[in-house]
Amino acid sequence: MKEKAEKKNRSKKEQKLAEQIDRLQNEKDELFAKLQRVGADYDNFQKRSAKQIADSVAYEKEAVIKTLLPALDNFEHTLANTDKSESIEVLAKGVRIIYDQMLDILKSHGVEQIEATGQPFDPARHEAMLQRAEQDKENGLVLEEYQKGYRLNGRVIRPSKVIVNKLPTPQPEDEPEENDSQ
Repeated sequence: MKEKAEKKNRSKKEQKLAEQIDRLQNEKDELFAKLQRVGADYDNFQKRSAKQIADSVAYEKEAVIKTLLPALDNFEHTLANTDKSESIEVLAKGVRIIYDQMLDILKSHGVEQIEATGQPFDPARHEAMLQRAEQDKENGLVLEEYQKGYRLNGRVIRPSKVIVNKLPTPQPEDEPEENDSQ
C-alpha cells in the first residue's frame, strides 16, 4: 500500500511539475513575443528619429536660406544701380544697408558679434594674431580687430582675430659682478 501511495504522490508531483513547466513555457513564449515586439518598435523608432532629424535639419536650412534671400535681392538691386549711378557714395550706402540687413538676419537666428577693440584679451573669445606695445594703453588690452568674431546663442562659433597690447616687462638691472679673485 505504501508503494501505491508513493506512486500516487509521485504522479501528483509530476503532474504539478508538468503544469508548472507548461505555465513557465507559456510565460517564456509571451515574454519572447513581447521582446520581439519591443525590438521591432525600437528599430522603427531609430529609423523614424533619423528621418525626423534629417527633416528638421532640412527645414532649418530652408528657413535660414529664406531669411538670406532678401539681402541677396538687395545686393542684386545695388549692383544693377551701380551702372546707372556714377557715385561711389550711393554704392557705399547700398552696401552699408545690406550689411546692416545681414547683421539683423544673423541676430534673428541668435548670432551676435563679439566686441573686441578696447576690451581685455580673453582667449575664449579672441585669437591673438599679433602683439604690439602701446605705453598709453593697459597691458592685455585688444588694440585692433582683424576679423570679427561671432557667438551663436552665447557659444563662440568664431573667435575675433585681434592685436593685443603687450607691454615689455621691466628687466631688473644687472647687479655688478663681485670680483672673486681674492
